[in-house]
Amino acid sequence: MFDSIVSHIREVYKTEDFIPLHVPTLNGNEKKYLNECIDSTFVSSVGKFVDLFEERIEEYTGAKKAIVCVNGTNALHMCLKLVGVESNDEVITQPLTFIATANAISYANAIPLFIDVDKDTMGLSPKALKIYLEANTYIKKKECFNRVTGRRIKACMPMHTFGHACRIEEIANICAEYHIALVEDAAEAMGAKSNGTHLGLFGKISAISFNGNKVMTTGGGGVIITNDEELGARAKHITTQAKIPHPWEYEHDEIGYNYRMPNINAALGVAQLEQIEVFINSKRKIADQYYSFFKRNNINFFKERNDIISNYWLNAIIFKDREERDAFLKYSNENKVMTRPIWQLMSKLEMFKDCPKGELPNAEWLEDRVVNIPSSVII
Repeated sequence: MFDSIVSHIREVYKTEDFIPLHVPTLNGNEKKYLNECIDSTFVSSVGKFVDLFEERIEEYTGAKKAIVCVNGTNALHMCLKLVGVESNDEVITQPLTFIATANAISYANAIPLFIDVDKDTMGLSPKALKIYLEANTYIKKKECFNRVTGRRIKACMPMHTFGHACRIEEIANICAEYHIALVEDAAEAMGAKSNGTHLGLFGKISAISFNGNKVMTTGGGGVIITNDEELGARAKHITTQAKIPHPWEYEHDEIGYNYRMPNINAALGVAQLEQIEVFINSKRKIADQYYSFFKRNNINFFKERNDIISNYWLNAIIFKDREERDAFLKYSNENKVMTRPIWQLMSKLEMFKDCPKGELPNAEWLEDRVVNIPSSVII
């Protein structure tokens, strides 16, 4: 079986050479715009490409405000600050996620509260969320408190795993009922939609990553998107060192952050965004090829749900147990096809193992079985 999987991946990518997990595609105006940026001498966070990139992101996603940042983790950190997360608050999230999700909560001096995921989304489960909140919380003056820990639950930050939407509409309704701010970790979800709406626009604010291995890249980089224009204006202010605009004076009205994306990265981003639909169409075509093969061979390939348009950032297959997963990881990597397991659960890591959590059977089941396979765009 392992041999046939590796052979099919080689057939998809038409090579006998090493196949990486995911590499950027830089076939557009990247060099042209970078040269323009260099010639202008504006290579830091002041420059025309920063503003242009934000405008283009707003047009593409439908967000009213986009604020580009140094990376997606910075963007998540700012999102939490902007919705009012304070020291010793709890932020609900999922244990099955990249560590940036949990780290951003820590940067805000808050504590992750881990709730289980759904097997068919790999994202936060609204059912598990509602069960936990009903059993363990109370509302006081329109704020939610954890009666087990005594702490305020200020925000909920689900993550759209591998560009597949979690049940975000249901989660949004639960958060509204419990007076919890919804912040979407849409780091992996550029170009993905649920019921026609771009992911990241169901909550109050969200963050998307443009790291080098994402669907589109700015090298490093990320963006905050929101439909709250006032919140967006404050996001731009505090990510620019909270400096009050003035032709020459240096006046700052609060603690700010040096989180604005440099112009040189934004130049890359403008060129990449011009090609985003080509990238996503290619990735969806690759996913269709994978799905057909794995279905014929009775192997569980992770596929989008109805009314969801996934960007298929990283394709995933699900093995019967950890032993089979590990055997495939060894075989594929030894045969020059890069594959990776899904992340170790955040709730098991040393720095987060004592954080509050619900029962996590689905996350633990997926942790033992999920493998990512090569997913680079084919042009």
